[in-house]
Amino acid sequence: MNWYSKKFTRRDLLKGAIYLGGALALYPYLSVQAKMVEWPDAERLGRICIGKVDIRSKPSVNAASLGVLYEDSIIIWLREVVGETPGGRISARWVETPDGYIYAPSVQPVGNSINTPVTELPETSVGKGFWVEVTTPYVDMVLDNPPARSPGLKEILYPRLYYSQVIWVDDVRVGQDNQVKYRINERYGYGDLLWADAAGLRPLTAEELTPLSPDVEDKKIVIQAAPKRQILSCYEGKNEVFYCQISSGAKWNSYGELVEEWGTPVGPHPIYRKFISVHMSGGATGVGYDLPGIAWTSMTTGGVAIHSTFWHNDYGTPRSHGCINARPEDSKWIFRWTSPLVSMDPGEASVTMPGGTVFEVYED
Repeated sequence: MNWYSKKFTRRDLLKGAIYLGGALALYPYLSVQAKMVEWPDAERLGRICIGKVDIRSKPSVNAASLGVLYEDSIIIWLREVVGETPGGRISARWVETPDGYIYAPSVQPVGNSINTPVTELPETSVGKGFWVEVTTPYVDMVLDNPPARSPGLKEILYPRLYYSQVIWVDDVRVGQDNQVKYRINERYGYGDLLWADAAGLRPLTAEELTPLSPDVEDKKIVIQAAPKRQILSCYEGKNEVFYCQISSGAKWNSYGELVEEWGTPVGPHPIYRKFISVHMSGGATGVGYDLPGIAWTSMTTGGVAIHSTFWHNDYGTPRSHGCINARPEDSKWIFRWTSPLVSMDPGEASVTMPGGTVFEVYED
């Protein structure tokens, strides 16, 4: 059995937490610490981002299963290959690992970069703090002000941030073991305060928000939202200057039922506000979503947004609840290229009316 094949689920961990909770009641000197996990030394890694996947002998769902991995397992990502498209799916991408093949839409590409923590926070218009990006497969957190307020946080015992998420930090502390922790305090969240190991969080720099082509006024985004296209293009005049795959609004739910309310509305959508990071939640109990740290969000007057995505790798397939899902690096480029412009200061308003750069959505 390889290092990443141990078959423990998040549910197993939660069951263990129940026993740990009892131990804490009997022995209050015990505590849960959000410490870094040791990741494998590989150039590229992947995180299983759905509940359960099979490792196949060939890039096909009909090939023999060589093992099972569960959500948040970390794999060594050797390369991406084209294989068989599973029934009812669009993507034919598979990830080759040392032990076999995994369907690529189920694997988030991740890195593992350890950071030197800082112990002094800069001043901003809303007090001390800075934006940080997760640079390891995930970072565990500990709630500082229970009970949990966020709907999603109420349902889990061990909250995590995942690779590429961006979040606001407003405090820092150094433990007796000299481990530095940052306090997570979302600018647009529910008020939950959480501590996380600073080594997995990289402070953003002002250079990363430097506008792209700021002197060009004739900019627009064209989104082809047809199920078999899923393409976003950025134009300066008649010249296409950027292109990427996206995931627009899903037309069907997991039961195969038509859900027109999830579709991305066609027509022009002017961007009126942008968020370096924002908390998104919605939907009904059991089928809803509650996601902190959504990075590089460009919001329109109609509520449709282009934003970074960490919970799937299925670009080229409609699967959002109406927004435009993009890879972190793509949504960041779009964020920097579009107007209105946004600075690092979290207190700065970013609203322009009637709006900034327009993106046009087509379905034909």
